Amino acid sequence: MLSLTTPALLFPAISLLLLAYTNRYLALAGIIRNLYDDYQQTPSEKLVQQIGNLRQRIALIKWMQSLGVGSLFLCVVAMLLIYTGWPQAAQFIFGTSLLLMIMSLGMSLLELRMSTDALNILLSDLIAAERERGRR
Repeated sequence: MLSLTTPALLFPAISLLLLAYTNRYLALAGIIRNLYDDYQQTPSEKLVQQIGNLRQRIALIKWMQSLGVGSLFLCVVAMLLIYTGWPQAAQFIFGTSLLLMIMSLGMSLLELRMSTDALNILLSDLIAAERERGRR
């Protein structure tokens, strides 16, 4: 039997996760603004690639946040259903809430992998220059 405290246990975790997602979003938005300014001064294919990668990551973060908010919302609904005496419906809604959280975390892993790709784009010039220096 699902108790009222079970969904309530997720509140701190979901809140912290949403805060982390928001911080990632804000950091990426700042980076995009800086890269855009750099591109306006000196157009470069590398900058276009980086901005493209960051746009995809921003879209993923939007979905991560949406799924996290959905999870939190369904946790509240589950608690309401428990409180009003609908335990079966509460279990189903809470299970759906957990599924949304799993999806959000999965997207977080995808975004993390994409951040590695962005760093590789940034470092490709450095690696190419080192190879060229080694040939001399």
